[in-house]
Amino acid sequence: MNPLYRNDAPGEFPSSWYAASTDIPQERPPLDHDIAVDVCVIGAGFTGLSAARVLAEKGLHVVVVDAHRAGFGASGRNGGQVGSGYNAAQSSLAAKLGPDAAAALWSLAEEAKSALRQLCETQIPEARYRPGVAHGFYNAKEADSYAADASYLSDVYGYDQITVMNPQEMQEVVRSPLYQGGLLDMGAGHIHPLRYVFGLARLAETAGAVIYERTEVTHIEQGNPVKLRTPRGTITADHLIIAGNGYLPNIEPKTAAKVMPINSFICATEPLGDRAAQVLARDIAVADSKFVVNYYRMSEDNRFLFGGRESYSIGFPKDINTALIQRMTHLFPQLKGVSIDYVWGGTLGITMTRLPALQRVAPNILSGGGFSGHGVALSGLAGKVMAEAIAGQAGRFDTLTGLKVPNFPGGPTMRAPLLTLAMTWYALRDRLGI
Repeated sequence: MNPLYRNDAPGEFPSSWYAASTDIPQERPPLDHDIAVDVCVIGAGFTGLSAARVLAEKGLHVVVVDAHRAGFGASGRNGGQVGSGYNAAQSSLAAKLGPDAAAALWSLAEEAKSALRQLCETQIPEARYRPGVAHGFYNAKEADSYAADASYLSDVYGYDQITVMNPQEMQEVVRSPLYQGGLLDMGAGHIHPLRYVFGLARLAETAGAVIYERTEVTHIEQGNPVKLRTPRGTITADHLIIAGNGYLPNIEPKTAAKVMPINSFICATEPLGDRAAQVLARDIAVADSKFVVNYYRMSEDNRFLFGGRESYSIGFPKDINTALIQRMTHLFPQLKGVSIDYVWGGTLGITMTRLPALQRVAPNILSGGGFSGHGVALSGLAGKVMAEAIAGQAGRFDTLTGLKVPNFPGGPTMRAPLLTLAMTWYALRDRLGI
């Protein structure tokens, strides 16, 4: 079934705390006629809107189409964590790609965080950027490994924002009895993602881009120009950016081969008031070292926002709550019996290597996705460098394509069953503490 509609009603935002705490903009009209443009962007999330804004500022005629609403997908549902680097140790990237390529990648990731933070400070203050992301570990071996990564970043790149915490220091900040240490990265941060993506849409439109909502692209005809079919109109474009990520139907084989959709889920408790300090002593976000990662933070009204249950089928489980709340109360026994006011799910894109998949599908077609949990900052960067490539400056785009993300084995048909087997094994290792 089409992932666009498997778990959601058309155009209706999920019943999330994000949606409940945001002024949802008036719905934009769908495309209802044939048009010709310089650039068409598929997907009105972080990636697509960032690309559209840059291109429109350069004077190009840009349209963005989304099958639902701007910010409807993962960009408006995620954990809001603005992480450093990539979903891989920087030392591993240097060993694989060489020191110069790794340094260029690190510089791009730092730019991604800085650009997001600056946007929040100057133009989207409602997104409420707050500094600080901690990483929790469950044993001394993990603690040593992550401490070595922090030392590497300091020694090689001069990144001095990470503090290594012993078990007692970690316990003073993150009040779970299970962690045996952690890192606190004050160069990372967290935001309200739905407000942020709405802000990006506003900035893209101010620059001159046009956004059509409830406009699904059902067919892509490659050529110069590209022709895209939608239910009520055809788009003829000199260039195309594919930015649907995990919500993208299988309409472009090269993109589908590298990016697979998976689901993740978040709950929001009732407001905890003063009890919030019994869980987190600081206004930071946290992720941990489980393969099926737990990620969480407090909301501005002191609700505990906890994510951590993944699903590798297209459809959401019938019962989201039980397993998710069990994970939460296992980490924080003090939250047993707390009321849950919101539970929601969303679909993200992952790759075989957990590194972003940017590629030139055809001379005038670029795609970007598969941010694998690091998309809050990196997805906007991906949109920016794809826009630069279309404008004739492809150097930074080429740096990201140098990650050489492989195809999933078995293609779109077999990738989910094979990955499900692998993820089941890793989830079992998490439970056994291996």
